[in-house]
Amino acid sequence: MKMTPEILLAAYGQGVFPMAEHRDNPVIHWIDPKRRGIFPLDNFHISRSLRRRILRVDVAVTVDRNFASVVAACADRSETWINSEISELYGALHVQGFAHSLEVWDGDALIGGVYGVVRGAAFFGESMFSRATDGSKLALAYLMHRLRAGGFQLFDTQFLTPHLASLGAVEIPRQLYHQRLRSALAAEAEFNPRGYPPEPSAGAVAFGSTAGSTTGPADFGTSHRSTQTS
Repeated sequence: MKMTPEILLAAYGQGVFPMAEHRDNPVIHWIDPKRRGIFPLDNFHISRSLRRRILRVDVAVTVDRNFASVVAACADRSETWINSEISELYGALHVQGFAHSLEVWDGDALIGGVYGVVRGAAFFGESMFSRATDGSKLALAYLMHRLRAGGFQLFDTQFLTPHLASLGAVEIPRQLYHQRLRSALAAEAEFNPRGYPPEPSAGAVAFGSTAGSTTGPADFGTSHRSTQTS
């Protein structure tokens, strides 16, 4: 059976996700780990060094500005599970509004990013990349702020790596993951919540403030830059 965006989206609802052995292997495997990595949305660890970098670094942050480039950058490594079919499938989900990217820019250079799939109040983080110091950490910090503001309940990281663990990710048993998944799928969340600015202030992200609501831009702070998403 040929994989379709609809099949892929349905698979996320069942708690499984696709992986290829490497970029040149056309075979796609369905994965449902016995232990699942997740980010508790209230437990993202911003170290002093990362907080200083968020506050001091002069970068721009966008969402969905260049989804294809983020996926390509995530696949641009010696070992990757993202083959051409997987790239095309996520591109289709992006067009349909179910997949999103967050980009970190230094001028015109894309230095970090992350992408994932949204269903209900669940965000399924697929992959991230970094082309400069802390590029992926900056992307995750801004993504976490956005997910909390949008009312998400589950941030699935698939597997737990030392890098993710250092930022507050944990591992839970498959059964518990599926329970949390069902709860999140039954709820609603917004990746672009009402009143959320194109780029929240660095201070709001560094200190995790969302002011508890999505009633207007002032709730989240605004950036000194005027970067827009597209």
